[in-house]
Amino acid sequence: MAKIKLGIAPIAWTNDDMPDLGKENTFEQCVSEMALAGYEGCEVGNKYPKDPSILKKALNLRGLQIASAWFSSYLLTQPYEQVEKDFRAHCAFLQAMGAKFCNVAEQGTSVQGKLDVPVFAGKPINTEEQWKMLTEGLDKLGKVAKEDYGLTMTYHHHMGTCVQTTAEIDRLMEQTNPEYVSLLFDTGHLVCSGEDPVAILKKYLPRIRHIHLKDIRMKVRDKVKAENMSFLDGVRAGMFTVPGDGDIDFGPIFDIVMKSDYEGWAAAAPGVCL
Repeated sequence: MAKIKLGIAPIAWTNDDMPDLGKENTFEQCVSEMALAGYEGCEVGNKYPKDPSILKKALNLRGLQIASAWFSSYLLTQPYEQVEKDFRAHCAFLQAMGAKFCNVAEQGTSVQGKLDVPVFAGKPINTEEQWKMLTEGLDKLGKVAKEDYGLTMTYHHHMGTCVQTTAEIDRLMEQTNPEYVSLLFDTGHLVCSGEDPVAILKKYLPRIRHIHLKDIRMKVRDKVKAENMSFLDGVRAGMFTVPGDGDIDFGPIFDIVMKSDYEGWAAAAPGVCL
């Protein structure tokens, strides 16, 4: 039977990529409302204090833990040494906060933050050389996370990036070491891309170590694709939403997870301010 801790991402209150969304919501309001809603933990946003001692005090007061935090890797566009240096600082912060997981998404060729590039038509595709750079780099980062900081590194497949589709997730899993690279399973990004989340879940459940629960409004998603809108414009239009407010059937997903040996976080991360 799965042992799940329920968490939430602060993007439900304030959007790091588009700061005007939720700009009126303070850090204190964000974490206080998380606690009042009954969540056990949260991910990290740009409004969070960077000093672990200050952040710990604020979270302990509310009975919250840090579940994980996003790390943007640039393995395809920066020297590996620079990526590792930044990653170590990220891991040190998470370790100080008592977290057990770090989530990585390759941003070197990503279009998710580009307002002038359509998220579907403009999606990057890796070359053979890029696949080698990415997977070898991720193995190295995962080893650093595990051996030096006691963290499990999960890879976050994401819209507008080079690891988005089923085929790309398959290749990433095939070419990385399971000892160092696990998978973050994100319902919203899979459905938005046109993938089958149940198939991905069944195939990789033993290697899935973190879960993001997002829902998708398919009418908005289809409009984003048809009109060549950017990822951020899609988010602003309400493409992502909280579980139960969109079109994803979570029943089969919950059934599989709950009957499994999954142990870890399931974090609501709707991708748009409530």
